[in-house]
Amino acid sequence: RRAPLGRVAGARSGDKGGDANIGVWARTDDAWRWLAHELTVDRLRELLPETADVTVVRHDLPNLRALNFVVTGLLGEGVAAQARFDPQAKALGEWLRARHLDIPEVLL
Repeated sequence: RRAPLGRVAGARSGDKGGDANIGVWARTDDAWRWLAHELTVDRLRELLPETADVTVVRHDLPNLRALNFVVTGLLGEGVAAQARFDPQAKALGEWLRARHLDIPEVLL
């Protein structure tokens, strides 16, 4: 069923200089298996088009049922030089959770 990612995953995000960091975690083992398969770098780029032209690296943290994405250069020279609505990338995780995608009914 089409639903926001936030129905099955939590997220937290922030910045380090010009880079954004997005942590996404699943609440159950079943949701983790789906999330690890579904939320690839390419899928993240579809859900967050602002990441299309920058380097994105995914790190898997299976013991935590989590993924971490480092988005290099999204914030340019950093918060002090940024005119973005979210210059510290604090809302990026919630923006990702708000994006809709097809989620297996059993996980909802």
